[in-house]
Amino acid sequence: MTSTGPDQSRQLLDGVRAHTQAAIDAELGCLHLTLDWCQLHETHDEDDAAVFSDRGIPLAGPGAPMVSEFAVMELGAALGMSTDSAKSYVGAALEIRFRLPRIWARVEAGELGFWKARWIAEHTKCLPVAGAAHVDLQVGYCAHKVSYAEIERQIATAMARFDPEQAEKLRRQAADGRKLDVHKDDMSLEGTIEVSGTLDAQDALDFDAAISRLAADRKAAGSSEPLDVRRAQAAGDLARGQETLPFGDEDLGGGFEASLEAPVPPVVKVVRVVDLHVHEAGVFGDPNVTVGRCGRKPVLLETIRQWCGATGTTTINVKPVRDLADHLHVAAYEHPDRLVEQDDLVDHTCVFPWCTRPAERCDHDDVIPYDEAGPTCSCNSAPLCRGHHRLKTHGGWTYDVLDRGTYLWHSPHGFAYRRDHTGTDPLPPPGRRRT
Repeated sequence: MTSTGPDQSRQLLDGVRAHTQAAIDAELGCLHLTLDWCQLHETHDEDDAAVFSDRGIPLAGPGAPMVSEFAVMELGAALGMSTDSAKSYVGAALEIRFRLPRIWARVEAGELGFWKARWIAEHTKCLPVAGAAHVDLQVGYCAHKVSYAEIERQIATAMARFDPEQAEKLRRQAADGRKLDVHKDDMSLEGTIEVSGTLDAQDALDFDAAISRLAADRKAAGSSEPLDVRRAQAAGDLARGQETLPFGDEDLGGGFEASLEAPVPPVVKVVRVVDLHVHEAGVFGDPNVTVGRCGRKPVLLETIRQWCGATGTTTINVKPVRDLADHLHVAAYEHPDRLVEQDDLVDHTCVFPWCTRPAERCDHDDVIPYDEAGPTCSCNSAPLCRGHHRLKTHGGWTYDVLDRGTYLWHSPHGFAYRRDHTGTDPLPPPGRRRT
């Protein structure tokens, strides 16, 4: 491998950016021509309109124009696509252009790739006009930066708010779809069997807590197996009623294996904590409030009511909303729990450009290092995953806090990236205007 100087490295990166922009321009040109073709061959005759399958599913949601089926077939041939692929492409283009105007503006400006806008459109086609408008309003301004998970949360919220009958139908289908499969017929040569399933959230969390506790007990009792292996073994312990392992004076001698043969102790109560967020209007029965949150994921209010109403298994603690604008400061290097929690709630993920690793699994970095007189406080603290923490420390990357939750990153080759709660925005190099 030959070494490259800073100038050559910069030229290569500029070349990558130029080719990326050329690809965006080419795709946008094809998209505009496709929409012009659809306008030229618009039809108001449902029998003549292109649809998906024999069930007559429209290519796009309510409010988008219909296009002649033969026209879509001819367009597909010109695009080098099958008719079904052409219908999907045209449907996404119509959905974005006519039902998601803010997202379309991002696509047309070259800021949002059509591939991502198309993914959004595929999920909004089933929504009523108001539901699609809600998604467009909530993510249109940041769709080019925000994660798929956040967009999916907004789509699920729109479904619950604007099509509650369908949301309730899906909730019941999900409940009916709970299962736990032990694939006994697919035993491997090594004697392992795959297990898969879909559980109610409460049951899944209890199961995970029990498995984690038993895996930790195995390690404390002397097991040197990796965590994944101990978790798998813990499932067998749980199935055989082995809720805990004896330690200390209860050790029977003979080491770890002997401890597994000890009498089964009383069942230990599982302590499970789930953070649920419900607007006070939903608590007091406002029929317009149908959605709450479990962490950051939307959950139907009816599901939350069922969880909270579980007799003898649920304790509800009402926690006041934490003021994320509060400035916390301590005269120590270690970040206190309240500052860590505030960082996690403000940023949600590692704050490096485009990183989506959850903040609760990250280090908490002093933007200005503590040994360079950087304070341990809200305005100098941010979550960085371990890899990007090392990159910042040893790889020549730096960043500044523009505002709480907003960061400006600088790469070793002079590129800059603005990162905030909506995602990452690459900035034009100095002296070059954004086109």
